Amino acid sequence: MKKLILLFTCLAIISISQAQTQDKKWNFGLHGGLTQYNGDLGNDFYKTDMVAYGVGGISLSRYIGSHFDLNLSIMKGTVGFSRYPNNFRGEFTSALINFRFNVVAPRYAVRPYIFVGAGAMLFDKNIEISSKKVDYIAPSFGGGANFRITPTLMLNIQETFMYSSADNRDGLVKNENDMYVLHTVGLTFNFGKKHDADNDGVNDRSDKCADTPPGVAVDKSGCPLDKDKDGVADYLDVCPDVAGTKELKGCPDADGDGIADKDDRCPNVRGSLTLMGCPDADGDGIADLDDICPDTKAGYNVNAVGCPMDNDNDGIVNEEDRCPDASGPASLTGCPDTDGDGVVDLDDRCPEIKGTLTNQGCPEIPKEVEIKITQIASKIFFESNSDVLKVASLEQLNELVKILKEYQTANLQIDGHTDSQGSDEFNQILSQKRTESVKTYLMGKGIMESRLTTTGFGEKNPIADNNSSAGRAKNRRVELKTSYKQ
Repeated sequence: MKKLILLFTCLAIISISQAQTQDKKWNFGLHGGLTQYNGDLGNDFYKTDMVAYGVGGISLSRYIGSHFDLNLSIMKGTVGFSRYPNNFRGEFTSALINFRFNVVAPRYAVRPYIFVGAGAMLFDKNIEISSKKVDYIAPSFGGGANFRITPTLMLNIQETFMYSSADNRDGLVKNENDMYVLHTVGLTFNFGKKHDADNDGVNDRSDKCADTPPGVAVDKSGCPLDKDKDGVADYLDVCPDVAGTKELKGCPDADGDGIADKDDRCPNVRGSLTLMGCPDADGDGIADLDDICPDTKAGYNVNAVGCPMDNDNDGIVNEEDRCPDASGPASLTGCPDTDGDGVVDLDDRCPEIKGTLTNQGCPEIPKEVEIKITQIASKIFFESNSDVLKVASLEQLNELVKILKEYQTANLQIDGHTDSQGSDEFNQILSQKRTESVKTYLMGKGIMESRLTTTGFGEKNPIADNNSSAGRAKNRRVELKTSYKQ
């Protein structure tokens, strides 16, 4: 026993000599006190006039979190009861593992706690384990407090209640199992390896910047140096000698446009990132610093010096030029007029022949030609109740083909009409088919389909009385009209 006490004393001295601090996660303790019994023979708990026996031992704790740790307690002592006519006494060695909850964080000088756990008690002077000598403790529970004396040394006071799995250690099996209480006081010592996760020379508990990269110079609190005090560490500060902002990696921004002065072409005037910090009053993408035409209208494309584009160099900017790639006068909005008829080539269906605005730049069709076309229309006949052209009509249509080829830009409107004989639906369909027959014939002679338009009117537009055969004959007709409209 004397050797055991000497060993404990040496461990305590070693702990103090190693200067443990609160960042060290292991704790070793020496404890002593009294035991009391509660069982079938009686209850001595917290009774000062009853018998109490001595107990002593050690503890070892491991830090888990700011409020939790795991504690191993090994105690050796005596339990017993002495009240006439009953008494018993037994030597024991106990081992308990307890999960401890600290009510307050480690920074407080006084830390009350509660705990719960389990273990065993060996009843024998000689430590020889057998089932007859061992009682299991389930649960063990209690509470206590640690009082900080130095950063590594604490005074511990604890009450431990042990509920035994057996009921015969007092020689009587009667009611509930036996219980014991340990009233202990002791000294505990923190120890363990000093932790410095980032290897900056400042221990983790004192290190306010525990994730400093390797090789970075730090101050006494473990944080990287910041010469200009702008909140950006020197090793991250692009401008370490002048205060700046975190967003710009420690560089200043005099005009507040989000571009560091060292990168800003216009450091004293707010501008955009795309223009390297310079303004652009007309929004044409050219900085005012470089813009020869600073008042360009919004949306206009500009050249390298900020002036509106004029591809054809006719003095009219592209956005106002109807023909930006062909030179023309301002009076014609920048478009050329090759034949000089006042109709720009862009709109002129006859750009090389002088014409009129009404005919979209094409010349008027002579009156005698229009009369001839009307005469041709009056001589186009079909088989009775059919859209088949009569042979006599073909010669007239050939004359029409010649006219259309001579006036190649003119369009032809073909309208079909019937008399009132038969149903409206039949006449409508028949008139349309007849105009299509004329169109098909003309296309077969080389006239483009895009120049020909057909409309069947049925009996809707009579030009004579349908009550007479002569009138009905006039109403059965095809009308031809030329124009330059598209």
